[in-house]
Parts: sequence; structure tokens; C-alpha cells
Amino acid sequence: MKVLSVKDLSKLYYLGERLPNSLRDTIAGVFSSRRSTKDELWALKDVSFELSDGETLGIVGSNGAGKSTLLKVLSRITKPTSGRAEISGRVGSLLEVGTGFHNELSGRENIYLNGAILGMKRAEIQKKFDEIVDFSEIERFLDTPLKHYSSGMYMRLAFSVAAHLDPEILIVDEVLAVGDVGFQKKCLSKMRDIGESGRTILFVSHDMRAVARLCSRVVWLDKGKVRGDGQSDSVIAEYLHEQTNISSVWKADESNPTGNDHAKLISARVIGEDRQSIQSLDIRKSVGIEMTYEVRGDKVITPNIHFFDESGTCILVSHDWYGVWKDKARPAGTYRSIVWVPGNFFSEGRITVAVAASTYEPMEVHFVVWDALSFYVTDSIDGDSARGDYTGQFPGVVRPILDWETTSD
Repeated sequence: MKVLSVKDLSKLYYLGERLPNSLRDTIAGVFSSRRSTKDELWALKDVSFELSDGETLGIVGSNGAGKSTLLKVLSRITKPTSGRAEISGRVGSLLEVGTGFHNELSGRENIYLNGAILGMKRAEIQKKFDEIVDFSEIERFLDTPLKHYSSGMYMRLAFSVAAHLDPEILIVDEVLAVGDVGFQKKCLSKMRDIGESGRTILFVSHDMRAVARLCSRVVWLDKGKVRGDGQSDSVIAEYLHEQTNISSVWKADESNPTGNDHAKLISARVIGEDRQSIQSLDIRKSVGIEMTYEVRGDKVITPNIHFFDESGTCILVSHDWYGVWKDKARPAGTYRSIVWVPGNFFSEGRITVAVAASTYEPMEVHFVVWDALSFYVTDSIDGDSARGDYTGQFPGVVRPILDWETTSD
């Protein structure tokens, strides 16, 4: 059943526009030529998509892409310029910190206020009240006016209210970044529970790992328009490729060969278990790096691959040192080498690959392409990867499943 239908939704702003707040402003506006030279900005332009019961949709995009504007329109905070958004059911929104709250009212009073805004009766709110307070962990400050809350306390209360007042659709913006790591974990777990209960979630974040873990589907906004809409790992990979400009396929420029007189790189690519090119993969799947190169035949050529995480830390280097060509010069010709990395090895996130070929005695690098390839590793919350049921930040550059042995006296 469709719970949200967005059709050709657009929102126009005029940059520099200011509403008159005095007689002077009004008179000045009559004689000013500024009105005819307004700079138009389409924050949203012809955005369309649909959501069904139980779907968890991630919305990604760079700053200014229109993500927050879309959520404000769907939350009925902002009116669209054109198009429509049809929503079936109660909507709980968590946008900027403090949205929908009154600073002069206490935390307790704001819980009842938000419930009333959602159309709930006092008895319904009272039924959920203790659960909201327990989750927010701010019981000590419950009767304190919100103007004395920190941003983190604001966020705790806001999320607790939005998530526990039984919305059919929960809309969550980047505001989760305000909280501490422990509470972020609780929030992600709660959103997963909401999704599994058959309700719908719209989640905006710059944390691609959180989006990949929580959302099965992603919409990519770019300058107010939909650039991508599909399975989360593939859309995230395309979005990150756009940001980094590093693809999962590399080909040599024929007019400017990469290499020397002994070896030249022709192409390289990231492949999946079916040997097809991929941009992203599930952490549980194997990934291969394939390189095609040409050798002259007068040196021992050793192809090698370097893997780096998002911070630039070298995860590992692998070279073809133990095969049949360990100490032999390969006959002149074209070769294709593939190195396979097993599943449950890399941590989630973007992996960047350097491709090279060298001779070790004496040491000579024939070609090396840094940042030649990249791919994205996603880790689900199905519970059968190394992270298990843990949904928070999982550190480490590798993430293998290791054998444990436990005995009891």
C-alpha cells in the first residue's frame, strides 16, 4: 500500500528576497529595481517518487541539493511552488534541533504539545509518556524549560517524541549528528525497529554508512533534481563516485600510455563473484581487482595492488609473488591478473585501489596508478556479518569474522 506519493514537486526561492517589515521598506520596494533582478533558485525541481508501507528510504546529496527542503515540504512546514505530495497516515518529523518545540515550555509540556499536534488524544500520549522519557534519558530535566537544554538534550527529547508517538511515517534529518555515539546507536536501532514494524521512514544523512545500514532504497538529489533512485548500495556508490571522481573501471589513454618500455597498464577494474564490473558490494561477498597489462618479456614483472580506506590509511598491499612467474620473465604479450579478497574482510565504506607493476631485483617500478579504482563496501544489519546485531560505529580498517573458542571450568 502506497503511503507517500510525490509527483513533480518543485520549490522556488528568490535569493536576496526580504519581506518588508516597515513603511520605509515598503516604500523603498516600490521604487527599487531589485524585484526585476531577483536571482531564482529552484531548491526542488520536478521531484517524483513513491513509498510503500514498511519502506525505509534514504535521501542523499551534497549540501544545497534540496534534501532538507524536501523534508520540510513533506512535513507541511513549507508549501511547494508546484506539484503535490500525497501522504496517508500520521507523520512524525525530526528536522532541525528544536523544530516543533516551545522554548518556554518544559520537556513534559512539550511532549504533550507534540502529541496534540500529531492529533493524539491525551490518553494516547500518557500511555507512551514513560517510554518516551526512559528512551530520552532526560528524566531529571523533564520539568525544566527547554531554553535551558543543551542541543544534545533537545535532540534526545525530539527523537524520543517523534519515534514513540506511533507515526505511520517518520522523517529524520541530519540532526542525529548532534547526539553522542551511544545515543546515535539507540536511534538507529529504534528506526530499524520502526521499519520492521511496517511503518515508513525517510532518513537524510551525510553518513553513508548509516544510510547503507538502515535503508534498502536511496534517492539521490542533485541541485533539486532526482539523479538516482534505487537499491541503496548502488546509488550510494554512484553518488560517492561523483564526489571523488574515481570509478570502478580504469582504461589507459592510448595517446599517453601508462608504463615504460618493459610493461604498460592497459586497463583495470573491480569485479564481483560473477566477474562482472561492480561499484559496490555486500561485505559478505568476495571482490576481485582485475588488471590487464602488456609486457615486453625481458624482465621479471610482479603486478601489485594497494588498498586504502577513506582516511588514506593503507589497508594492505598484495603482489603476485607466489605464482608460476615468481622468478621468471614472462614471454612478451598481454596478461590479465586478478587478485581476490574474501568476504568479511574489508570494513564498510569506500575502498580506493592503486594498481602497479614492479621488478624487485634490481628494484624498478614500471607503472603505478594511484587512486585508479574505488568501490564501496556495505554492511547490512541482518546480523550475520562481523558486526552482528551491533548498529553503531564499528572501528577498524578490516572486519573479518574470526573463530572464537570458549571453555568453562
